[in-house]
Amino acid sequence: MKVLANDGISQSGIDALKLEGFEVITTTVAQEQLINFINEKNIDVLLVRSATTVRKDLIDACPSLKIIGRGGVGMDNIDVDYARSKNLHVINTPAASSQSVAELVFAHLFGGVRFLYDANRNMPLDGDSKFNALKKNYAQGTELRGKTLGIVGFGRIGREVAKIALGVGMKVIASDKFVGKATIKVEFYNGQFINVEIETQPMKDILKHSDFITLHVPAQDEYVIGDKQFAQMKDGVGIVNAARGGVIDEVALVKAIDSGKVAFAGLDTFESEPTPAIKVLMNGKMSLTPHIGAATNEAQDRIGTELASQIVSILKTENV
Repeated sequence: MKVLANDGISQSGIDALKLEGFEVITTTVAQEQLINFINEKNIDVLLVRSATTVRKDLIDACPSLKIIGRGGVGMDNIDVDYARSKNLHVINTPAASSQSVAELVFAHLFGGVRFLYDANRNMPLDGDSKFNALKKNYAQGTELRGKTLGIVGFGRIGREVAKIALGVGMKVIASDKFVGKATIKVEFYNGQFINVEIETQPMKDILKHSDFITLHVPAQDEYVIGDKQFAQMKDGVGIVNAARGGVIDEVALVKAIDSGKVAFAGLDTFESEPTPAIKVLMNGKMSLTPHIGAATNEAQDRIGTELASQIVSILKTENV
């Protein structure tokens, strides 16, 4: 059995697969050459992250494939329904990266309220000559404690964000079309924990009452946040998108920042990846990361071992 991890896989995942007798290939094959490579090597399992797409043409052209795996949560780069209609197994790792994404959200939030996105640009340039002026510029920071965090999308990642927010001392409100309420277990280092029940609210209430808003929804056909939604927010709101590019209208976001409606934005995903808009990249009030929400060593280990476990379970069960 051959596994092609086209966008990479952790060593722990490789080791787990090899232990079960799988051959693991970690060559990164260009998208336009992928069909030929799969057929020439007789690949049984194709593993991807966000870089490689698995569409109908590839599925039809590669009869050796039995499993398509996505290392992460969203599977918008895979034609999932079509693959399953062709009796292929499509798997992902929805829980493995939740903590890592949630921590990145707070990296953007902590950096945002203390202007780190700007200070880190200007200190290397002017720190030796304009120290006191910079100190004055960044002296109006705010604390997260006591503020209201609105979470749009209250699945696994949204709930991990809620845990951190509650630990910081924030009020948490959430909106989700498919979740009525959820019990958030906030665990501490010594085994103690508290349970906090959060009942979701209409989107309009999240927009109206939040000091900060973070999005955790799948890719959408339409914007979740655009001009209309920005108009309903508090003045000076902070917003973070570590979900999917295209859930925020970036033109509307820039306009909202320029008007003062939005104090800062933290973006890990972009409408036009991998070439984000210049107006976004150059905006002085944006904290930017290149889609690294799940890119921690711990998350990649969990993703690799979870994919390996699912692959072994499927193929051993079916005796393929």
